[in-house]
Amino acid sequence: MGTRTVLEGAEISRALTRISHEIIESNKGVDGLVLVGIPTRGSSLAHRIAATISRIEGADVPVGSLDVTMYRDDLAHQPTRAPQPTDMPVGGVDGATVVLVDDVLFSGRTVRAALDAVNDHGRPRAVRLASLIDRGHRELPIRADFIGKNLPSAKHERISVRLEEHDGVDEVTISDASGEAGA
Repeated sequence: MGTRTVLEGAEISRALTRISHEIIESNKGVDGLVLVGIPTRGSSLAHRIAATISRIEGADVPVGSLDVTMYRDDLAHQPTRAPQPTDMPVGGVDGATVVLVDDVLFSGRTVRAALDAVNDHGRPRAVRLASLIDRGHRELPIRADFIGKNLPSAKHERISVRLEEHDGVDEVTISDASGEAGA
């Protein structure tokens, strides 16, 4: 199959703009809203969404970053990466509507870990989930509230999100990764 590009820069930008509008509408504005990205690319996406919301609403939205590595229940089965810094907004998450932001929603295990991690930082009023890509194959009863693109894929395929901040280009690709763990 090789590798094929399924989203390019302009399409990613439009998806994030749509997600930003949906978050504002769902929250009825930006009061009490906090965005928390899941490193690495989820954090960059959270900052982009916050910038878009700021342009739309004329108000800043607090943004944090929440590493979930040590909260995962599949560390024995997944290759581990070095933990990334957790940087919660100064106002915290107590009583806020927290929107967790991740690049790819797959099994749901990263989001489950993020829910545990958020609870260690306070008690939000509500927690929502925004994901650039939803590829299906859930192992847990978790769904995204805001989705950039539904991208049904085979379990053996790999979805790669590359962002300017980390990779020098904005694109989402799908490739045959038989024998490798998915995104």
